[in-house]
Amino acid sequence: MNMTNEPKILKNKTFLYLTEFFAGMSVMAVELGASRLLAPYFSSSQIVWTIIIGTIMIAMALGNIYGGRSADKNPDPGKLYTRMLIAAVWIAAIPVVGKYIILGISALLIFSVSSNFLIVAAFAACMVIFVFPLFLLGTVTPSLAKYSVDNLEESGKVVGTLGAFNTIGSIIGTFVPTFVTIPSVGTSVTFLIFAGILLALAVAYFISAAGKKGVSKLGRAAAALLCYLLCCVLGYSDSFAFWETNLAYEGESVYNYLQVKENDRSVILSTNVLFGVQSIYMKEQGLTGMYYDYAMAAPLMVEGKSPEDCRVLILGMGTGTYATQCRKYYGDMEIEGVEIDEKITALSREYFHLPEDVPVTTYDGRAFLNAVEEKYDVIMVDAYQDITIPFQMSSVEFFTLVKEHLAENGVMVVNMSMRGREEGNINQYLADTISSVFSQVYTVDVAGSTNRELFASDNAKMLANLEAGRERLQDGGLYGMMERASQGLERYAPGQYVLTDDRAPVELLSIQVIDDLIGDEVSYYKRIYEEEGIRGLLEAF
Repeated sequence: MNMTNEPKILKNKTFLYLTEFFAGMSVMAVELGASRLLAPYFSSSQIVWTIIIGTIMIAMALGNIYGGRSADKNPDPGKLYTRMLIAAVWIAAIPVVGKYIILGISALLIFSVSSNFLIVAAFAACMVIFVFPLFLLGTVTPSLAKYSVDNLEESGKVVGTLGAFNTIGSIIGTFVPTFVTIPSVGTSVTFLIFAGILLALAVAYFISAAGKKGVSKLGRAAAALLCYLLCCVLGYSDSFAFWETNLAYEGESVYNYLQVKENDRSVILSTNVLFGVQSIYMKEQGLTGMYYDYAMAAPLMVEGKSPEDCRVLILGMGTGTYATQCRKYYGDMEIEGVEIDEKITALSREYFHLPEDVPVTTYDGRAFLNAVEEKYDVIMVDAYQDITIPFQMSSVEFFTLVKEHLAENGVMVVNMSMRGREEGNINQYLADTISSVFSQVYTVDVAGSTNRELFASDNAKMLANLEAGRERLQDGGLYGMMERASQGLERYAPGQYVLTDDRAPVELLSIQVIDDLIGDEVSYYKRIYEEEGIRGLLEAF
């Protein structure tokens, strides 16, 4: 391309290479930001990640095609930098309107989609919010190749250099949001930062091109800058639950969106969901009313030891609800936790009063078991949350590893967050898998929730131990709770649905249960909508 009539800023190609670098960086930053924007509404599962990557690749591919054809027809850099202006403003607007778009799409689809709701809703949200700006950024590489190649003899060198700058930018755009911007300033500001970088490149071009024939476009650059500044004012927020007014804490870590809610009775942690409870701290003496109460049966099932003498390991410590409750009712028992998110551990000390003498290791639960040789009387597995189930902590190999770290007559308790009705549901897979490792498996449904607790051991006397231990309890509330748990326990009849490290489709299995749960929740409102329309639905709310 003949650059004699082009702005001075393009003459040595450095600016073009920088454009490629920061475009690649911004694409990856937006991709990571998308995962954090969607996580509170649709989870942070591999399925959601697949949807994000897939839609972004579609957008980039279409952008590549359009950018190449557009540059061939009219090799005017001003067109590319105009597209970058638009992309920058769009990305900057995501923190302002993105959450409302997600909620609006979800509200529309929940009444029309009867299966795979999370997949459909997440895909629709990605298409509406992210495809267009990333389509525009997809035009960068082919356009810059056209503008940068002066002769065919250097085409390979120039295109290779552009590719290297894009790749290096993409690498940096992967690490910076994950480890720097999102944990420190949040997802919203991360979008604004990278939108600002794109905007700065485009504005720099138009300033350089001012006065040149055909590229006097400072007006559109000024308008884009004004829109960006407006988005900075309106979008400077780390709040996803914008309707909440009593949050003690809201923020993000490397792994999770985190929300701490406090009232007169309790402190509650939610992770990657806007509704529901991941951990709870009761300000007054008493049970939680959740699955933790049922899991309190595990220390009583251990033969030959009183609960206060049991050594307990919690995989998926959260803010330490189980540890706190065990200490409250069973005395100064030895408890150790493993939690992959160190920010949650920090919150446990600040808001949830986890005792300082309860050690918490920041690590993956399975990796921790591989690294230690200690044995425990009780191991609680509490790493499952809705659709987000770590496959490496759901397989035969994992539960075999847990068994190897149980003391003689030790007990494993697993919190399964969803109950399925269909044959071959996720709970059936988990229970069958556990039954292939342990000889004694019992389950109990948690009243008033979708949780199910599973107790496993090789000790045939575990139920008899529970009954004997219950009779020695001094606290009337815990005694009654253990009586209800004991009465609800059912011996599990194993089947053939076994998960392995090689095959563990836990998220697809979870979606089936999610569809059932959503169907149950909205059936009432669907009936009103079908009979009375929108007006009746609004009146019902």
